[in-house]
Amino acid sequence: MKDQINAFWHQSISEISEKKWNNLVNNNSSPFYKWSWLFALEKSESISRKYGWQALHLTLWENDRLIAIAPLYLKNHSYGEFIFDQQFLRLSIQLGLQYYPKLIGMSPLSPVEGYRFFIEKDKNEEEITALILNIIEDFAIKNGILSCNFLYVDPIWKKYCSSQDYLEWTNRLSLWTSTGENNFEEYLKRFNSNQRRNIKRERKSIQKANLIISIFHNDDIDLELLQIMHRFYENHCSRWGEWGSKYLTSKFFEQLNNEDIKKNLVLFNAHRGNPKEPVAMSLCLTNGRKLWGRYWGSQEEIANLHFELCYYSPLAWAIEKGIKQFDPGAGGKHKLRRGFKAVPCHSLHRWYNTNMNSIIKPYLPNINRLTIEEINTSNNEAPFKV
Repeated sequence: MKDQINAFWHQSISEISEKKWNNLVNNNSSPFYKWSWLFALEKSESISRKYGWQALHLTLWENDRLIAIAPLYLKNHSYGEFIFDQQFLRLSIQLGLQYYPKLIGMSPLSPVEGYRFFIEKDKNEEEITALILNIIEDFAIKNGILSCNFLYVDPIWKKYCSSQDYLEWTNRLSLWTSTGENNFEEYLKRFNSNQRRNIKRERKSIQKANLIISIFHNDDIDLELLQIMHRFYENHCSRWGEWGSKYLTSKFFEQLNNEDIKKNLVLFNAHRGNPKEPVAMSLCLTNGRKLWGRYWGSQEEIANLHFELCYYSPLAWAIEKGIKQFDPGAGGKHKLRRGFKAVPCHSLHRWYNTNMNSIIKPYLPNINRLTIEEINTSNNEAPFKV
């Protein structure tokens, strides 16, 4: 006789044991779904009901054994997702439907591929996924929620949702993938001669500005450096005014001073002799196989410093450490000129209104085709060797 499976909704990750959560999530090893990372977002109030992010994690249990997690949030806006769904909002208004609140599956404020349900290894992933989707649908319909949306999904896991009437929407990310380079000079060989010269000139300008780049990882990182990183982040966001997307509080950066989180953190620090008095910094995360660029800021306007701290130094470090991929973050066509190809990423959507679903269903395949064409065109224009 099979053990009964019970489902529970949680309005805070603190309601779930850190050890039990990580036992499932660590199999995936994405730092953005670790208990400590998501807890830091909640604890610091970078995400909260006040700011339109209500944690609503779904867990499945067999007796006292946690067998599955669906990290979810109830949202009353679309900020911090970096996938722009205004066309769906407009359609819902035309149909007389209430678009918000909506259910979102992602690591908040982090447009990084890898969302999935985290399921115990000995369970049938397809069956448990279908069960969770049914629970979500019952909850959404009962509470008048129009849609459930999984963003930046794990490419392998997405097939289980696609078979359950979730519609696929293709967007784009930037990604460097190793071709076996042993050092930065070998990396430069993928470019044509003109772009190789440009990159060398950009890096040389940092030396001419008398800047030294120091790298801090794991135990090298302390609270003082993280507090400085927050000031840079805040300063950078403020330069963009209302478009600055300043979501993270100072308390979030202080929460990163945590043993479990610091093993995934890498800080790139530009200074003139004292790393505790940096001119600029960038913050990245790694799991040993992949590197993600997240935040940066500078107190001086120095040509090419952004490229150095956010692309070149992290790339050189990644190559040295044998890391195979580097996602530098959202936006910016200038990434393509520096070795980051455009790649497709996918989100999955389910609208619980028949009219809305039937209108969007034939529309998305055409949009996805055009996006793939745009990605291919962009990559063909990159300054790589023919």
